[in-house]
Amino acid sequence: MKCRHCAADLVRTFLDLGNAPLSNAYLTSAELMRPEKYFRLRVKVCDRCWLVQTEDYAEAEELFSPEYAYFSSTSSSWLVHAAKYSEDIIRRLQLGPNSFIIEIACNDGYLLQNFVAIGIPSLGIEPTANTAAAAEQLGIPVLHEFFSEKLGRQLATDRRLADLIIGNNVYAHVPDINDFTRGLKAALKPGGTVTLEFPHLMRLIKSTQFDTVYHEHFSYLSLYTVQRIFLAAGMDVYDVEELPTHGGSLRIYGCHSEDLRRASAAVGAVLAEEAQQGLHTGTIYEAFQAKADRIKDNLLLFLLSEKRAGRKVAAYGAAAKGNTLLNYAGIKPDLLPYVCDAAGAKQGKFMPGSHIPILPASVLEEARPDYLLILPWNIADEIKRQNAGLADLGTKFVTAVPELKVA
Repeated sequence: MKCRHCAADLVRTFLDLGNAPLSNAYLTSAELMRPEKYFRLRVKVCDRCWLVQTEDYAEAEELFSPEYAYFSSTSSSWLVHAAKYSEDIIRRLQLGPNSFIIEIACNDGYLLQNFVAIGIPSLGIEPTANTAAAAEQLGIPVLHEFFSEKLGRQLATDRRLADLIIGNNVYAHVPDINDFTRGLKAALKPGGTVTLEFPHLMRLIKSTQFDTVYHEHFSYLSLYTVQRIFLAAGMDVYDVEELPTHGGSLRIYGCHSEDLRRASAAVGAVLAEEAQQGLHTGTIYEAFQAKADRIKDNLLLFLLSEKRAGRKVAAYGAAAKGNTLLNYAGIKPDLLPYVCDAAGAKQGKFMPGSHIPILPASVLEEARPDYLLILPWNIADEIKRQNAGLADLGTKFVTAVPELKVA
């Protein structure tokens, strides 16, 4: 395999999680009776540009099917995050009724609704039919397509160049990151801004967030590598913010290379920290597998010991990262009988691979589990607040990443 950005040979393995089903391919009762597709889940790192990337097996159309079950609005903390971003970027870029905004992977309209509500013309781009339909119900125009250089050029031809292009947690999901970035340049108005949010590779490594590895994530990104990808497409990164979301993310601000804006001090600071942490050497990548295995082993030991003791363990959050963890650990309903989730699109279905049933959260008060394993640890505080009544009944909350914690 060649590097998706610079085409160098990939010889170094970062993480090997064996074979796994697609993490958002939730199953119906009928589908449990059919063969289930598994794909190799192995991650390589490029020794030239340091892009961390999955091996190619699944097609994007298969990963993001019309029944895609992730709805961004399910998380109240994510809605707050989106609203704050909207307020800040409107003020920072002085956006108004004469501006034009494009959001790539607009999902269910969780973000663009903030701009549409105050009369700023906006366009969503979203390939998954059910989330796009939810956005359209909010009055957001949506193109039902994958974003690409071809689409970016078509938008330019149609005179729909954007003052702001937004991509939250989509940059890591694109199989051809160079084509996608050239599309950003094609669709961006002179003097316009691109903002992209993505989990920061440095934080993933420091906190051993191996469960964020799944087939939908083609790339795991550092600022250093993103800056190289942007430069190759004729763009610059002129600012960056470090965010707490998803265990530690970056929000980068990009512009055309011809733009007069120059990189802020924050860009230099993040690049320096990445270098200091060893992201430009092979050693840090080679040590990651053993750390992931330790997390997996500790979770298995916990579940086995609690089962032998006769205590009940349930899980909360049928998240993609939870599926990575459960499938790598080989956890089945005998150790974890059910997972609760607030998303109606997931309830009544089964987790891929493990076939653990997904139930509404309302079952928890009656079931009164001794432990509630929170799979989306990045919103653990939100889930604890939502289930505070369980704590009063004696339930303890558990997270497995970056280390096993019982609270």
